[in-house]
Amino acid sequence: MKKFILIPLILMHLCASASDSQILRDSILSVISGAPSQRHAVSSQRKAVITSFGAKGDGKTNCKPAFDKAIRKARSYMQGLHIVVPAGKWFVKGPIHLASNVTIELQRGATLLFSPDPSDYLPVVKTSWEGSFCYNYSPFIYGYQLENVAIIGEGTIDGNCMDTFPTWKAKQKADQQHLRKQDHDETDVSQRQYGAGSFLRPQLMQFYDCKDITLSGVFITNSPFWCVHLLCCENVICRGLRYDAKLINNDGIDPEMTRNLLIENIDFNNGDDNVAIKAGRDNDGWLAARPSENIIIRNCHFKGLHGVVIGSEMSAGVRNVFVEDCDYAGYVKRGLYIKTNPNRGGFVNNIYFNRCKFGDVEDLFYITSMYAGEGADDNHFTDVHDIHVQDVTCNSASAAAIVLQGTEAKPLHDISFRNVNVGKAKTGYASMNTLDIILQNCNLGGSVTGAPSQAQ
Repeated sequence: MKKFILIPLILMHLCASASDSQILRDSILSVISGAPSQRHAVSSQRKAVITSFGAKGDGKTNCKPAFDKAIRKARSYMQGLHIVVPAGKWFVKGPIHLASNVTIELQRGATLLFSPDPSDYLPVVKTSWEGSFCYNYSPFIYGYQLENVAIIGEGTIDGNCMDTFPTWKAKQKADQQHLRKQDHDETDVSQRQYGAGSFLRPQLMQFYDCKDITLSGVFITNSPFWCVHLLCCENVICRGLRYDAKLINNDGIDPEMTRNLLIENIDFNNGDDNVAIKAGRDNDGWLAARPSENIIIRNCHFKGLHGVVIGSEMSAGVRNVFVEDCDYAGYVKRGLYIKTNPNRGGFVNNIYFNRCKFGDVEDLFYITSMYAGEGADDNHFTDVHDIHVQDVTCNSASAAAIVLQGTEAKPLHDISFRNVNVGKAKTGYASMNTLDIILQNCNLGGSVTGAPSQAQ
């Protein structure tokens, strides 16, 4: 076990940074809480029960026509519509395409049960897939260029696709590589047509170029791909969501090129990452030049593959992320995982990870600029710096407490760990191609394979 002491000069610098970070954090919260959707009282909307549009909660009747009718009606009201879905099983044979100023309230005992048939999610819509823009199968719940939308309540959203979309993982490679080539070739998005005959899975919920969005309370399960995809959005609150989503690539929340986002009081239980912050892949990300920024993740319970991930699709950059007062509800492979490579470019900076607790992990903190061995001959290096961790505990790390992997062209730099306590670890600390890495009062529970210094 090793304990590292910070020199006073560096400590003064970090204290100043801590004060600045608190100001930044508070300003982000102020912007989010002051957004129109958060000031808006749902009770001011007209309210209608979905049965008044012909829906039946018997688990058999197709309720998509009723939701479509309700959404059309919402467009005719200046203040929109609050659609109440009472207890029952509401079968929806196809996607729900939302409109601005709509609230869907899933009351306790209500389940939206979606069709598992891929053909029901055609025609294709404008979307993205693993960081590249395209036209693809519609997400099951989809909003494009909307404002003031909320999905609330204690009910369930069930993708119900266990035997269809998950089987596409083994078939997606050709379409995946073709889309990536179109991204690199900067092919016009209108020509990137997927859907019938292709195998790129849609998201369960996607909000694309939307602002003032609230997702609160609902239970999410059986997603065809990512559960909640926030693409190019602004001013979003995800609060009190609950998950049991263990199908393939069932990420919990994927903010991508999104700003001003609060994620709080979430009970994660996912077959993939809990929160995966992204910002476009390669050329699409550079051209969009729209970072994911101003994100606060607090009071969440992590369970799944990784707690918080940044990357690997992050070419437009990620900055100003706060992870605070979170703990674990079960095993996670990695607590914080930042991954990029010389294909990605962009930047990751101003990441703050404070007052979190973990149980048994593989790696507690893993930051790499060489993810998946991609980009070895490329020169789009990512600038990763100003990552600050404080007051974090972990019972054990079967691989390593801290792993830092930079590149010679762009070393990781200005990264600090303060008051990090790991009960036991196979390796306490390992690093390569790093600069200005600081550990203060850290017990990492294992051997050190690359001691931090001012120049490594």
